[in-house]
Amino acid sequence: MFFILAESIIFDRRMTNSSSNLAPTVMPFPVSDELLGTFVPIAVYWIYSGIYVLLGDLNHYRLHTKAEEDKKNVVSKRTVVKGVLIQQAFQIAVSLLLFTFMSGDSGVVLPQPSLPVIFLQFIVAMVVMDTWQYFMHRFMHINKFLYKHIHSKHHTLVVPYAFGALYNHPLEGLILDTIGGALSFLISGMTPRTAIFFFSFATIKTVDDHCGLWLPGNLLHIFFNNNSAYHDIHHQLYGTKYNFSQPFFITWDKILGTHMPFSLEKRKEGGFEARPIKKIN
Repeated sequence: MFFILAESIIFDRRMTNSSSNLAPTVMPFPVSDELLGTFVPIAVYWIYSGIYVLLGDLNHYRLHTKAEEDKKNVVSKRTVVKGVLIQQAFQIAVSLLLFTFMSGDSGVVLPQPSLPVIFLQFIVAMVVMDTWQYFMHRFMHINKFLYKHIHSKHHTLVVPYAFGALYNHPLEGLILDTIGGALSFLISGMTPRTAIFFFSFATIKTVDDHCGLWLPGNLLHIFFNNNSAYHDIHHQLYGTKYNFSQPFFITWDKILGTHMPFSLEKRKEGGFEARPIKKIN
């Protein structure tokens, strides 16, 4: 998850700033922004991925057939749900533990900056998160020990689907998502309230990148080249050396030569297939 360590640092920074000349205001809600930042993205994860489940198979928009999914994925969906819940529980525990050591009773929140400033903070946070995740993700592929014992768990889903987006080893979630989220928050300078929306958006983007569908009119596909088809290339056995970038942009792949462009072809039996354009080494 993107938000656990960040929310604990948020709490500490809010306590420090509450005594400064920023003139913080009394928080109008009984639940702190820190706790909301911990639990709201989890709720968003299950709600958004649940929408994809309710939509059904949508065979005309799938990037893989149902038969491929059943054949290539070596773990059951029940195991995936259990694994995601375990990871989320682990990171909630980390959050609450840190809250215990950094707790206070000031009940104040920092004032929100203007919308242009919030927009800029979003962009900065997205760039920071992409940078951290690209290099950590790629390192987990290069290092055979890390891949075998940690990252390979995520790649047991050769055919991704929405609620399997965070089917990771807990240490991977801690290294990639939690630390990456903390860096994004700290460097961007966003407030705890803004962080709730940012980490919820990052969660939606991650789920969408793993949905396994190419839906017409999907705004995330329109505004981001890093999308479900782009990430699907990475999940295939031939694509594990390419398309490491996640979850927003493809910049680092292009800069460092790991970008694999694709064409989206219609299958005779319905749906689409993302096919690599360049020669695979």
